[in-house]
Amino acid sequence: MAGRIVALLPMKAHSERVKGKNFRMFNGKPLFRWVLDSLLRLEMIDRVVINTDARAILAENGLVDSDRVLIRDRLPEICGDFISMNRILADDLAHVPADIYLMTHTTNPLLSSATIRTALARFMAGRDEFDSLFTVNKFQTRFYRADGSPVNHDPNNLVRTQDLEPWYEENSNLYVFTQESFLKTNARIGRKPLLFETPRMESFDIDIPADWTICEVVSKYAMAVKGSDSCEF
Repeated sequence: MAGRIVALLPMKAHSERVKGKNFRMFNGKPLFRWVLDSLLRLEMIDRVVINTDARAILAENGLVDSDRVLIRDRLPEICGDFISMNRILADDLAHVPADIYLMTHTTNPLLSSATIRTALARFMAGRDEFDSLFTVNKFQTRFYRADGSPVNHDPNNLVRTQDLEPWYEENSNLYVFTQESFLKTNARIGRKPLLFETPRMESFDIDIPADWTICEVVSKYAMAVKGSDSCEF
């Protein structure tokens, strides 16, 4: 895969629903280390950029700038809980050049290096057709609106769920894009994105306390099965 690939891993000190989650111990090491280690295992990723307001907390947890990790201090005007992630990414793109950008979150600890590698390869192979990639969960089940009306099926003419039209949920695990695609939409998802389905056991995103519990249980199970300190499936 030719060209410079930069991974963007934004990280803030404050979290509203799971307090201090980015730095809280998750199955033996700080949460942020799980996906960071998955990224650093991939030799094709030239650098991981961490845009953060928590440099001191990272240092307390043993992470400082290195040849493959660049910690960028987040500008005051793009700090806070209500700032669009696209504004933070735009700041990184303006200061760190790359041919391809990959973006993920600390809250995706089960996302494996193998899945990231496959997503990058799929994007590279499809660049004539797609300008970006984002990860999804696939659903083939019956959906309803809040008023009880069906969304994607006819209750009076039931078909097997496996025969329903697939629906796809953006799972926030991974995004791949270029500066060109970003500038066209001012967003990490371009105008012609490729939907990439991630393995269900890797697709968790820690948003609420219950997510944390589920992810940690799955992580411990994966480590027990593999007999190693990696939770990659």
